[in-house]
Amino acid sequence: MAKVQVQRMSRLMVKTLRDDPADAEVLSHKLLVRAGFVRRTAAGIWSWLPLGKKVLANVERVVREEMDAIGAQEVTLPALLPREPYEATGRWSEYGAELFRLNDRKGGDYLLGPTHEEIFTLLVKDQCTSYKDLPVVLYQIQSKYRDEARPRAGILRGREFLMKDSYSFDLEDEGLDQSYALHRAAYQRIFERLGLDYRICAATAGAMGGSKSEEFLAPAGAGEDTFADCPHCDYAANTEAVSFALKPVDAEGVAALEEIPTPDTPTIETLAAHLGVEAAATLKNLLVKVDGEIVAIGVPGDREVDMDKVEAHFAPAAVELVTAEDFTDRPDLVRGYVGPQGLEKVPYLADPRIAPGTAWITGANKDGVHAKNVVAGRDFEVDTYVDVVVVQEGDPCPACGTGLKLDRAIEIGHIFQLGRKYADAFQLDVLGQNGKPVRVTMGSYGIGVSRAVAALAEQHADDKGLIWPAEIAPADVHVVAAGKALQTELALDVSDRLAAAGVRVLVDDRPGISPGVKFTDSELIGIPQILVAGRRSADGVVELKDRRTGEREELTVEEAVARLTSA
Repeated sequence: MAKVQVQRMSRLMVKTLRDDPADAEVLSHKLLVRAGFVRRTAAGIWSWLPLGKKVLANVERVVREEMDAIGAQEVTLPALLPREPYEATGRWSEYGAELFRLNDRKGGDYLLGPTHEEIFTLLVKDQCTSYKDLPVVLYQIQSKYRDEARPRAGILRGREFLMKDSYSFDLEDEGLDQSYALHRAAYQRIFERLGLDYRICAATAGAMGGSKSEEFLAPAGAGEDTFADCPHCDYAANTEAVSFALKPVDAEGVAALEEIPTPDTPTIETLAAHLGVEAAATLKNLLVKVDGEIVAIGVPGDREVDMDKVEAHFAPAAVELVTAEDFTDRPDLVRGYVGPQGLEKVPYLADPRIAPGTAWITGANKDGVHAKNVVAGRDFEVDTYVDVVVVQEGDPCPACGTGLKLDRAIEIGHIFQLGRKYADAFQLDVLGQNGKPVRVTMGSYGIGVSRAVAALAEQHADDKGLIWPAEIAPADVHVVAAGKALQTELALDVSDRLAAAGVRVLVDDRPGISPGVKFTDSELIGIPQILVAGRRSADGVVELKDRRTGEREELTVEEAVARLTSA
C-alpha cells in the first residue's frame, strides 16, 4: 500500500474552541465549529476547513463508488442557469422566494440551481435520440442554492449546500421501476457505509412532481422533519405523507339537524366549554385562499390542520389563510360560525375522519349560532377527501392499526419517480424500435452530501466531542505527543511508520501545548483511534485508546503499529 502523507497539527490550519458558538442551537453546529471543521462565512453560508473538507470528501467518495456501481455516469452541469427552462416547467414561479434570481449585465434572467431536472432533461434531449441510447443514469455532486428565510442549525439548513443529484431516463415505466429500485438499494448501501442510522419513509413529491416518492431520514433531535414509525410493522412515513383511511358509518339513528344558540363561542375551545362536550365532537372549518379563491377545510375540532399537507394538495397553487377583509361582502361566511351545510360557491375539502355518516357540532353560518347532529353525506357533501390533520402520537398505523410513534429526523436522501412531467415540458422523445417517437420517463434522486456530515455529527458524538465512523473520519489514527521532545520524536516516528503502511494519520506535534489540551482536542476531533506517546515513551510503550468505546491499552510501538495496520 502506498504511503500517505502524515497530517501534522503544527502545520495544519485547525483552531479548536473550548466553548460553543453563541449562535449554535444544535449539536452538529456546536461540535463542527468547535473541532475546527467548518466556519461561518455569512448567514447560511459555510467554509469547509482542512479537516472538514476531508470528511466531506470521504462522504463524496462513498457516494461516487456506489453510484458508479449501478452504472451511473458522472457529469458536472452549471450552477448558474438561464430562466427559460424553469419557466417551461413552471418552477421559476413555483419555487417562490427560495429561488436565487439574478440578472446579467444585459438584463437577462438567471438563477442559481436549487436542483437540475430541467437541465438534465435538456442534456439528454440533445445527446440521446434513439431507444439504443437508453436507459441512462447521470449524476453530479455539486453545490445547490436555496434562499432560506431563516438559515439555522449550521450546515443543516444553509443557503448553499453540497448535493448529489442523479436522474434516470427510461423508455417504459417498467424501466423506471428498475432504475428507482437500483437507486433505493444504492442509497441503503451508501448510508450503511457512512454509518448512519436511517429510515426509509413514504413522502410527498412537493414541487418536484411525479408519483412515488420516498425519503431517507436519519433520526436526530435536531431534525426538522417529523416521521411516523410503527412499532409493530415496517410502516414509516413523513408525517406529511401519512393518510387516514375513509371509513363511512351508519347514521340512521342520528336525529335531525338542530340549531342551538351559542353566543360568544367563536372558537372550538369556547364552544366545547359552553356545551360541555369534548372538542373531538365538534367540526372545525378552516378557510384558506387558493390562488385567491376561498376554500373551506373541515377537520375534527381536537385536531390541527397541517398546512404543509394542504399546500402539497393544491400545489403549485399558492395557499394562504383568509383575513378579516375576506369576510367583507360575504354574508354566507360568518366569521367564527362557519359550517359546511349551506355553504355557497365554496369548495369543501375534509379530512377522512369527517367520513359519510359521522355526526358533528359545527357552525350554523349565523352569528352566535351552532348546529348539532350535522351529518356528513346527509346535511352536507364533501367535495374532496384529503388527510390534512397534523399527525399525533398514537394515531393508528395505516398498515396495521397499531399506534404510531413520532420522531424527529434529518432528511439525508430523497428519491422520486418523476414520470413524464419534465419530458412532456421539453418534448423529450427518442426514436423507438418501431420507428415512432417514444416519450421518455424519468426519475430523480438526491443525497444531501453536506447534510450527511451534519447527520453523522448528530448521531456519532458524546459529551467530549465527535466520534467519526472509520470510513468517514479525517484520519484513521490520531497520534498525540504528550509534549516532551522524546515523546514528540516517538510520535512522529510512529506516524511515519503507520503512513508508510497506508494508514491515514493526524499527529498532534504542536509545541507549547499542554498534554491536557491535546487530549481534549483528540476527543473533540473524534478520530476513531487515539495513540498517545506519553509517560512510557522511553520504554517504547504507547497507549492506544478506542474513541468509540473508551477502552485503553498499553502496547509496544511494534504491537501498536501491527494492530493499526491490520485493522
